[in-house]
Amino acid sequence: MKLYEKTLETKSVFEGKVIHVKHDTVELENGEKAKREIVEHPGGVCIAALDEEQKLLFVRQFRYPYREIVLELPAGKLEKGQTPLENGKRELLEETGAVGREYITLGKLYPSPGYCGEIIHLYFCKTDHYEKQRLDEDEFVSVEKIPLNKAVEMVLNNEIPDAKTQVAVLKTAALVRKMNGQ
Repeated sequence: MKLYEKTLETKSVFEGKVIHVKHDTVELENGEKAKREIVEHPGGVCIAALDEEQKLLFVRQFRYPYREIVLELPAGKLEKGQTPLENGKRELLEETGAVGREYITLGKLYPSPGYCGEIIHLYFCKTDHYEKQRLDEDEFVSVEKIPLNKAVEMVLNNEIPDAKTQVAVLKTAALVRKMNGQ
């Protein structure tokens, strides 16, 4: 098995501010043709910031596609000209006012590889100090701190439906256990 698809044709369907949609025709490894619908996204970053009391910084914000308030770790879309880590530091400060230290990568996440090319970079840090939030003018969030153990329980009890937050919380808990020699 080659496990590869060759792109034969690409048609742009939609060019938006954040996403682009295209229809591709591909050749499968058996020589047959198939159609693929692709959402191109610049990628994102998510930060699990832990304070000295072992609490994670979260934000609650209204997420229009779901028509509900969602509890998430600070996150945002990647901006050109900055590394994922630089983007993460910016998002943490913008959304929570926190400045982190000792950043550690938690890897990357493919949120929906069947149709979307987005890659979300996950990081852990410890909070260093706080400054003023720097929210975008169309961004409204409330910040809250949740003990790491409680956040893990919330993930396991399906109280946090956001995928990037689930993964980052669980990886952070595993990392903290490892750092503490457990």
